[in-house]
Amino acid sequence: MSTIESVMHETRVFPPAPEMVAQANVGGMDEYNRLCAAAAADYTGFWGGLARDHLVWKTPFNEVLDESNAPFFRWFHDGTLNVSYNCLDRHLATQPDKLAIIFEADDGAITNVTYRDLYTRVCQLANGLRSVGIVEGDRVLIYMPMSIEAVVAMQACARIGATHSVVFGGFSAKSLHERIIDAGAVAVICADGQMRGGKAISLKPAVDEALAIGGCDSVKTVVVYRRTGGDVKLHAGRDVWWHDLVRDRATECEPAWVGAEHPLFILYTSGSTGKPKGVQHSSAGYLLQAVLTMKWTFDIKPADIFWCTADVGWVTGHTYITYGPLAAGATQIVFEGVPTYPDAGRFWRMIQDHKVTIFYTAPTAIRSLIKAGGDLPKQYDLTSLRLLGSVGEPINPEAWMWYHNTVGGGRCPIVDTWWQTETGSHMITPLPGVTPLKPGSCTMPLPGIIAAIVDETGHDMERGKGGILVIKRPWPSMIRNIWGDPERYRKSYFPDDFQGRYYLAGDGANCDADGYFWIMGRIDDVLNVSGHRLGTMEIESALVANPLVAEAAVVGKPHDIKGESVVAFVVLKGARPEGDAAIEIANTLRNWVAKEIGPIAKPDEIRFGDNLPKTRSGKIMRRLLRSLAKNEEVTQDVSTLENPAILEQLKQPVK
Repeated sequence: MSTIESVMHETRVFPPAPEMVAQANVGGMDEYNRLCAAAAADYTGFWGGLARDHLVWKTPFNEVLDESNAPFFRWFHDGTLNVSYNCLDRHLATQPDKLAIIFEADDGAITNVTYRDLYTRVCQLANGLRSVGIVEGDRVLIYMPMSIEAVVAMQACARIGATHSVVFGGFSAKSLHERIIDAGAVAVICADGQMRGGKAISLKPAVDEALAIGGCDSVKTVVVYRRTGGDVKLHAGRDVWWHDLVRDRATECEPAWVGAEHPLFILYTSGSTGKPKGVQHSSAGYLLQAVLTMKWTFDIKPADIFWCTADVGWVTGHTYITYGPLAAGATQIVFEGVPTYPDAGRFWRMIQDHKVTIFYTAPTAIRSLIKAGGDLPKQYDLTSLRLLGSVGEPINPEAWMWYHNTVGGGRCPIVDTWWQTETGSHMITPLPGVTPLKPGSCTMPLPGIIAAIVDETGHDMERGKGGILVIKRPWPSMIRNIWGDPERYRKSYFPDDFQGRYYLAGDGANCDADGYFWIMGRIDDVLNVSGHRLGTMEIESALVANPLVAEAAVVGKPHDIKGESVVAFVVLKGARPEGDAAIEIANTLRNWVAKEIGPIAKPDEIRFGDNLPKTRSGKIMRRLLRSLAKNEEVTQDVSTLENPAILEQLKQPVK
């Protein structure tokens, strides 16, 4: 295989401040190296010790890791515990009145929930679910807006040993139907609707439509939370209001003590083709790394106010809203709404008003906020912040620098975290008291994570050469299976080309001379231009480094001579240009990329839009861009797009 060429050169380095090193949960490079050495010397002993120290067990485990049926690894399998107990009950004796959740609704209304309050709510719903016949091992679909109740629903399922599958509130009835069928769900927990940017959006009708399609006979109960007060049709004998289900229920609920490998949740990931994959996660291993990364990556302290802006419909919302912060006993913000309502200062105002100390968001949100008002953060008091985080995709260096300087005041480390739905928790990330930062790099693997760059046959690449990112040893929070499809699991993540034991991440990456990892984009997003394999992320970073550009996405399209040509979709900081102005700016950007990277990476086409096609969670739908670049009719489901009208704008290249 040709190597994936790394064309981005970043020389800026930001060492951790001495005061951060002195107080950090992992303080200094020597401590990091000690942890890595301990994992290398006794891998199972390393993870076993952490599991005993950080989790509360009903039945202690004897075997740490069972590799006898690789790649179907089992962690702590002969131990029992309950995830909800680890998130709630364990704190009742020490901090029952500590705030667990500060909820800010779309209209700015604030609700404070203590650990005791949250425990009571979870127990009452858990008892209600048991009263309608839901038992350990059942699957429950959750289709909720961002809310305290979404967290309660997930925790209540965990408490009774039911496996939950959360579906993002922007997904269509067809998506719901597919997931209900695949999981064999016995119940759906939903809301009448959700509030978003001052508008009420219905949810319950999509559930009704999904169940009416047919094949959903497994669903016996639909629990409906009243959020918007909109008209809702209740189906007799099936549907029940949430408030009726929990009324007069006992405020305590004995947890189901389940095996460590009991499926905590199934989370479906959509591919470009084929049916969605149900990523299955365990209970103990998943929770261990959720709480561990709260302590290591986010350096969580008792006084912190933690805010992850993700939706619970995605894995980030599972690990760093519903489970990790609560298992760590932290206070966190849960937010309903969008960052630009009622104005583009919403995030900064919330940080100021709630005195947020740790802020974790996506590069897409960062770039959108730059476009909405790059100087806006300066109008707010953000001095409470001590740590910033980035998640979801590589953050380009220029957005990193804006985040660092304008939001963090030049004093807050940025933990640029690489991980996936399948990994369950952070894998490669800076540690704030350890790692000198390089803008755009997720830096080094966490202790106990054996990451490597290999070629297509699984052989290690020399440093500086781009290749395929793999994880060489199993880790506790890893995917356990694809629900109902073990063969797809094995072929997708542990293919024979990689010795059947290396986890294939699906990302191209480069490891530099200092051992820092640079993610170069998905393997299927690597462009082959005249025999050169180029990562799309590096071309996007070059475009965004131009002062005119707010955001960019790059895809390839077939080319008779070069194999593939580069097509760039660009959002400017100013108005979308037309006519001669568009031609002039497009030429400026082409020449800019040629200068920043080299002529080989210069886009053949540039298309301007007011925005990029994104889901409501902010994820760019690149497969739609690939169809547009090829001038194909868009046949994919666009029901999850925040802005479907943008596709028309992006059909036309600049002439």
